[in-house]
Amino acid sequence: MYHIIINPVSRSGRGLQIWKNQVEPMLRRENVPYRHYFSERAGDTTRIARELSSRTTDVLSLVILGGDGTVNEALQGLEDTSNVVLGYIPTGSSNDLARDLKIPTNPTEALDLILHSGNPLPMDLGTVFYPDGETRRFAVSCGIGFDAAVCEEALHSGIKKVMNRLGLGKLTYLGIALRQLFAARAVSGKLTMDGRDPVDIGNMLFTACMLHRYEGGGFMFAPQADANDGILDMCAVGDLPKPLILFALPTAFRGKHFRFRGVNPYRAACLTIETSQPLWVHTDGEVTRKSRRICVTCEKDAIRIMR
Repeated sequence: MYHIIINPVSRSGRGLQIWKNQVEPMLRRENVPYRHYFSERAGDTTRIARELSSRTTDVLSLVILGGDGTVNEALQGLEDTSNVVLGYIPTGSSNDLARDLKIPTNPTEALDLILHSGNPLPMDLGTVFYPDGETRRFAVSCGIGFDAAVCEEALHSGIKKVMNRLGLGKLTYLGIALRQLFAARAVSGKLTMDGRDPVDIGNMLFTACMLHRYEGGGFMFAPQADANDGILDMCAVGDLPKPLILFALPTAFRGKHFRFRGVNPYRAACLTIETSQPLWVHTDGEVTRKSRRICVTCEKDAIRIMR
């Protein structure tokens, strides 16, 4: 039995039609047993995943039709990911999880992969720990600083919805990124990795902690990342003049950004990031709060995914 959570407003509001016109008819043609659930408002995906997880004693075959953020919301509700097999039909705006796992963005091709992929493969998950005890899992990446601030503004931008309908959503992120870049104030950061001596990041713009190679719609911030090695790959940006950042960031689409002084890679299974003032934090592009201190860990082979 497949349990399918659908974000009907994904892919610029076409998620519902993708379900009705492409995915559900294919399930019926192939006589596949399934139950489906619609995420209508904030918190629904987490609630549905929690209910499914709490009442399933056997393996839970969970399929997400939505974006990376929908997957992230589902992860927050899963009590035990070790008995979950995850399927993903990517209908988001970034689809970085699908990009790295080579999951087709065509919905019927993605569903065909889920139904006929054979044995699911293990995948690492990350967790962010806040000082007050709150935690959030992530499947792709987490970040603190500039990248999270861009996500936070985009999530509340009315312009983004309009641009998405026109197929120009990435221009929204570009405009927000430029504004956030020049509005950002100098913040010092400190990374403590696997109990080693701290590394100071002067004028820290952001630090991204990556399980996969991509975030933000195709930025290859971690060219060497492997989602099966139990290690987080970091991209820490600091002490880089803002005009130079305009040249450095586009090179990240090809993973060439580490040639710039002030853009540094690190690797660790566990790290703590401390900053001189509270900064926005994202998990898979979802932003819920600011913090001056986070601990980030990687759990090896925490979930299985159909790919």
